[in-house]
Amino acid sequence: MLKKLKLYLDTNTNAAPLAVFRIGFGAMMLASIIRFWSLGWIDKLYLQPKFQFSYYGFQWVKPIGNYTYLLFALCGLAALFVLIGFKYRIAIISFFLSFTYIELMDKTTYLNHYYFISVLSFLMCFLPANAYFSVDAFLKKTHYKQIPKWTIDVIKLLLGTVYIYAGLAKLNSDWLFKAMPLKIWLPSKYDIPIIGETLMHKDWFHFAMSWSGMLYDLAIPFLLLYKKTRTLAFVLVVIFHVFTRILFPIGMFPYIMIVSTLIFFDAHVHEKILNVFRQLLKPLKLKVEQPKTETYRFSNRKIIIPILALFFAVQLVFPWRYVLYPNELFWTEEGYRFSWRVMLMEKAGYANFKIVNSETKDFFYVDNLDFLTPFQEKQMSFQPDFILEYAHYLGDHFKSQGNQNIQVFVDCFVALNGRMSQPYIDPNVDLYQEKESFKHKNWILPFNDEIKGL
Repeated sequence: MLKKLKLYLDTNTNAAPLAVFRIGFGAMMLASIIRFWSLGWIDKLYLQPKFQFSYYGFQWVKPIGNYTYLLFALCGLAALFVLIGFKYRIAIISFFLSFTYIELMDKTTYLNHYYFISVLSFLMCFLPANAYFSVDAFLKKTHYKQIPKWTIDVIKLLLGTVYIYAGLAKLNSDWLFKAMPLKIWLPSKYDIPIIGETLMHKDWFHFAMSWSGMLYDLAIPFLLLYKKTRTLAFVLVVIFHVFTRILFPIGMFPYIMIVSTLIFFDAHVHEKILNVFRQLLKPLKLKVEQPKTETYRFSNRKIIIPILALFFAVQLVFPWRYVLYPNELFWTEEGYRFSWRVMLMEKAGYANFKIVNSETKDFFYVDNLDFLTPFQEKQMSFQPDFILEYAHYLGDHFKSQGNQNIQVFVDCFVALNGRMSQPYIDPNVDLYQEKESFKHKNWILPFNDEIKGL
C-alpha cells in the first residue's frame, strides 16, 4: 500500500491543466472583486451597517472603515497576480488571507461559494500553479512542463467533494417528495422568456428540477472523471450552471464552477487553451517560454502531503457534525454552514425583541431597523446564532445608555419550506444571559414536523 502511494506521489503529468486553472481562477476572482465594488456592495454591506454579525471565535474580524476599500483592492491585486502567475506564492497567500477576512467580516453575507473560494485558495497555496506559462516562469527562464500528478488531482477531489456533498444533502423528503423549496422559488420566475409562463408554475417541472439537481450533483464528478463521458458531462455542467444563473441571483459562482471543471480534461485540451493566450501575447513580442524545460520537484513534500491529508480529512468529516445535535437541522441550523448544503430551504422569520427591567418589570419593544439593515434583519429573524448575538448587542447598547437590570426576550416565529409559521425561540428565556458556544441551543423550540433524509 505504501509502495503504491509512493509510486503515485512520484508520478508526473503535464502542467498545462494547472496553469489554465490558475488563469481561470485568477480571472474569475478579479472579475468578482470588480463586480462587488462596482455594485456598491462594499459600502452597502460593510460600511453602512451599524452592527456586523460575527462568526463564533472570529468576533475580532470587523470592517476597517474606509480602509475596507483598500482590503478589497489588495484582494483584487492578488487575484491579478495569481492570474498572470507573478510572485505567485505571495499572491495566492495574500488572496486567501484577504478574501477570508472579507468573508468573516459579517456572517450575514455567508454563501457556500464564498467558503468554497476560501478553501480552494488555501489549497492552491501548496500547489505549483506558477510552474508553467506564468510571469514567474518567464522571469526565471525556466518553465516546468511536468509537475506531480497529485497537484492536479487534489483540485478534482475538492470539486468532487463539493458536488457529492451537495447531492447527498438533497436526499431529504422536502427536496425529493415535496419539491421544496423550488416549488416556492420557481413560480416567481414567470417573466423568463419562453419557459417562464409555460413551465415555472408546473408541479411536474418543480419535481423534475429537484430530482435532476440531486442526480446531477451525485453523478457529475464521476462523469467528468470517465473520459468517454467527459465532454457530455462538461456540456451538462455548462447547461446546469447557466440555467441556475438565469433562475437565481448567485453572482459569479456558476461561472467559477464552469471554469474550474476544465481541470478534468486532458492536457492537450489545456495546451490548446494556452495556445490562444500565446496568440494574444504575440503583439508583445515576448518569448514567453524559454527552451529549458524541467520537471517540478517539491523540496518540502514531506510537510505538504500531511497538511493536505489533514485538510481533506476535515473537509470530509466537518459536514457531518450536525449529527451531534438533536432536532431538525433545517430548523436549528446547528452544523448547517460550511457543509456544502446549497439552496435547500426557504425560511422566513419574524423577531420582536423586548427589553425588560428585571426588578421593576418595565419593558419596551425594539425597532430592529434602528440597528440593522433590512437584509440583516431578514437573515437574523430565522437563524438562532444571529438572534443570540443581536440580543447581546441590544442588551449592551441599552446598558450603555443607563438602563438597569436588563433582560432581553424575543417573540419569534419562523416558516420553513412552505409550512405554516411556528414559534421558534422560547419567549421566556432571557437571551442576554445565554452564551454562544458549540453546545446545542436548548432555547430553540421543537420543530412540529419531520424532514427525513441526510
